[in-house]
Amino acid sequence: MQRKLQKTLALLMAVILTLSIGATALAADAAAVSKARNDVAAIMLNTVKNPEVGSIGGEWAVLGLARSGYDVPSSYYEDYYKTVEAYVKDCGGVLHDKKYTEYSRVILALTAAGFDPRDVGGYDLTLALGDFDKTIWQGINGPAFALIALDSAGYDIPDNPDANTQATRDMYIDEILSRQLSDGGFALSKSDTAADPDLTGMALQALAKYQDRTDVKTATDKALACLSKMQGSNGGGFIVGGAESLESVVHVIVALCELGVGLDDSRFVKNGNSLLDRLMDYYVAGKGFEHTIGGGVNQMATEQALYALASVYRYENGLTSLYDMSDVGIIPPSEKSDDTGLSGKHADVKPMPVTVPGKTFSDIAGHKNKNEIEQLASRGIINGKSDTLFDPDATMTRAEFATIVTRGLGLAQSTSTPFADVAAGTWYLGYVGTAFNYGIIYGTSATTFNPEGQITVQEAAAMVARAAKLCGMDTAMDAAAIRNMLAQFGDYTTVDDWARESLAFCYDSGIMSQDALDIEPLRSITRCEITEMLYRMLDAAELL
Repeated sequence: MQRKLQKTLALLMAVILTLSIGATALAADAAAVSKARNDVAAIMLNTVKNPEVGSIGGEWAVLGLARSGYDVPSSYYEDYYKTVEAYVKDCGGVLHDKKYTEYSRVILALTAAGFDPRDVGGYDLTLALGDFDKTIWQGINGPAFALIALDSAGYDIPDNPDANTQATRDMYIDEILSRQLSDGGFALSKSDTAADPDLTGMALQALAKYQDRTDVKTATDKALACLSKMQGSNGGGFIVGGAESLESVVHVIVALCELGVGLDDSRFVKNGNSLLDRLMDYYVAGKGFEHTIGGGVNQMATEQALYALASVYRYENGLTSLYDMSDVGIIPPSEKSDDTGLSGKHADVKPMPVTVPGKTFSDIAGHKNKNEIEQLASRGIINGKSDTLFDPDATMTRAEFATIVTRGLGLAQSTSTPFADVAAGTWYLGYVGTAFNYGIIYGTSATTFNPEGQITVQEAAAMVARAAKLCGMDTAMDAAAIRNMLAQFGDYTTVDDWARESLAFCYDSGIMSQDALDIEPLRSITRCEITEMLYRMLDAAELL
């Protein structure tokens, strides 16, 4: 009996040890993939410094960066848009007379970067995709990418007066379905008889949003079964023309993520290896990705690998997919104002564009300020404590608050300050200098600012009120109105005189909620509370 018990315990310990080792390996793999994504994004940003209109060094690089969660300067996307605008004007809005995937590719990149492709230098780039015959001329990738591009932000297919056949979404879906081969796969042209994994992946990406159609769901299941059979039995990729390449792995990974199929799906795990494992086999640390294993790093492979890693990142973090850019919030041209912001705003105040679409943090899921945090983070106004954590209940320093306020107003940095404790070389010098010179902040004395001090509720209200005035909001209140607003709080007499009008304004304008029983003016305010205040102020000032 004793020996049997010992044997059972030994077996149990072996199982526990095996599971713990497996868990550690999986965690290490996840960390390696995350590091590769960030490293490749950094490489891309350094390599493609001025993205052009093109399949290499252009749209795929922009798309990969914009959807990867990597922190990219807003100027990068703004410069890209200017390049595209100049290009579109130069060619009179005609990107290509036959290859209509040119339109789809640019539409995707512009949308990911936060720009509306329906008004680029006065041209509507979606108009071309209203021509059914010209769009399908290239083969299946024409209608596939047309659907992907149009669905990226729910763009309507415009009526194209020059089209012999006006396109509809159903027509593009039916065209793709009509090209499915007997084995379930897809190929470039109707004359091809062998399934191509790249084209099959593209077709599935396009059909992903239409799984409510029975015929689409049936075609999808057949295509997935075909891809599973085509995948190497040892967990490798896909053989095309006698050789295996990274691009096939990329297209299938993106397809699975668009469909919501996990990369650990048993159909695509062979010999214990997933497609993500195979993708990483092409990675050369610190350099990029190879087209073929051992064939050397190249730009095209690295760009495609980046958006595949972005697709995985978004799937695993519960974000909208690579090609579902509903999180970006593109504003239709008809709803755009010619003069963003209030009429009385300072000329230097400008709205901050979305630079990291879909940015979120794992510790704000279900948080009441999740939307406000994501909106400001996606514009680079506020950062997390790390790439994945925001720490919403932590406090914030005076220097940090000066930083997010000046970023929120889009003000250029100034290093001129009278504060001896804001030294040259500190990361916050330019932000504190800017906030001071625009009258948003005052010092704790004539020569000190106390940048590392925790910002209090009343200090935050004063700074937000001054920022609101710069944005054109009327912040003035008379003594009676101030008293009436603050008297509802049990501790209003503890508010310092200099902060009373600012607090009253913040409560009266809805920047701060009146639900609390006390103001707690000297309490250190939290990061989520500050984010909510700044978001509400920018929203009221019409700068979001």
